[in-house]
Amino acid sequence: MISFKNDYSEGAHPAILQALVDTNNKQQAGYGEDEYSLQAAQLIQQKMNNPRAAVHLVSGGTQANLVFISSVLRPYESVIAATSGHINVHETGAIEATGHKVETVECMDGKVTPADVASIVDVNDPIHMTLPRMVYISNSTELGTHYLKQELVALWNYCKSKNLYLYMDGARLASGLQAGDITFEDLALYTDAFYIGGTKNGALIGEAIVINNPALQENFAFHLKMRGALLAKGRLLGIQFIELFKEDRYMAIGAHMNNMAAILTAGIQQAGFSFFTTSTTNQIFPILPDTVIDTLREKYAFYTWKKLGNGSSAVRLVTSWATTEEMVQLFLNDLPVMTRS
Repeated sequence: MISFKNDYSEGAHPAILQALVDTNNKQQAGYGEDEYSLQAAQLIQQKMNNPRAAVHLVSGGTQANLVFISSVLRPYESVIAATSGHINVHETGAIEATGHKVETVECMDGKVTPADVASIVDVNDPIHMTLPRMVYISNSTELGTHYLKQELVALWNYCKSKNLYLYMDGARLASGLQAGDITFEDLALYTDAFYIGGTKNGALIGEAIVINNPALQENFAFHLKMRGALLAKGRLLGIQFIELFKEDRYMAIGAHMNNMAAILTAGIQQAGFSFFTTSTTNQIFPILPDTVIDTLREKYAFYTWKKLGNGSSAVRLVTSWATTEEMVQLFLNDLPVMTRS
């Protein structure tokens, strides 16, 4: 069984595993004060050209979102997100469990725009409704789309005009950045905070929360500890991010994932199928007959994203750092012959 279900089915990039072995017997301080975590933070700051950024390593994406968002918002404040946003759909109500409403906007392509935010902000009734204070976006999005720099800048400028924080979920940041024209330096300039996904980009576990806004940095470590996110063996996260940011490995992984997805896309199009969304990242959403889906499931793992009610469904295929062209070609070869034109 070959899995296109997600980008974390495999373990970790070999360089990360080797680094963990090589450093295994070296004693270090705990709770993120080890030399590896400090070096990883420095590498990330250098990549962003922002030495004032605060970098905190945590174990997972939901944890990153939960800790950061809850640290910023006051009890009566809310966060705006796309209806498809991870904090709205796939985090078991984690944000709302902290007492903060997630206000959603319908975005067909998963990307939040200034007009979307305005649809919430402009109808806000002071005191009687929660006060919007943050905009949450993902790059790449849950629908495989990605932001362009001009879109990010426009959203940033709007947020600043309305006294809103802009926070980016970077679970699949390597793929999102490789697909578009946004750089790490842009993220330093046009977000209050974001996180760099490791789990879905070649690491065993780990995400790096990057807080650009100095007003949000003070005492953040207290929130990490209170939420159970401050690991005693923080070294395990630091070592991984050192390896990801050495020799530009992080972006190279993103390029590989996107390239494998592009080959899949081209082959599926050649077979005559259309797509639910237009994606150049490592998540693609072809529309296939349900009978074809049933046949493919005998050899391949993937999600049915949306049943379309006409005998067909949109499925999600995801490539990873370990996806090979051979895996991709096997999938394409197994598309039923009758579907080819």
